[in-house]
Amino acid sequence: MRNLKKTRRIQIILLAVVSLAIATALIGYAMRDGINFFRSPSQVVENPPGANETFRIGGLVEEGSLVRGQGAEITFRVTDTNAAIPVRYTGVLPDLFGENEGVVATGKYVDGSFMATEILAKHDETYMPKEVIDALKDQGVYVDPNAAAATN
Repeated sequence: MRNLKKTRRIQIILLAVVSLAIATALIGYAMRDGINFFRSPSQVVENPPGANETFRIGGLVEEGSLVRGQGAEITFRVTDTNAAIPVRYTGVLPDLFGENEGVVATGKYVDGSFMATEILAKHDETYMPKEVIDALKDQGVYVDPNAAAATN
């Protein structure tokens, strides 16, 4: 009788471990496309990602780089003052998108250009995404304290 209880406990523990491993694998598989890493333009230039890697790039829209093409196609450059990456986007831009404004774009880096699928811009006069503030500070760029306060 004692040996049967011991065998049953071992079976239950093994079943729990296998179930946990399968659940973890399924969650990881489901989230593989949902995890987007943030990079500054300097990081992209130093270590270019693969063409199939989806990530976020953030910084400031470089002054004089915003060009509206035919239809809804827009090109501009995102900079952290040390490096600039050309961005191509087709779609409707947020209302507050503009030059010298903070921006975060989601997409892929293909042939030296960032192909954006989503553009996020600041939502009021003082807001800038925390990742953009941190990247700009790392590059030695002065960031308005009001912008930093708005992210907390």
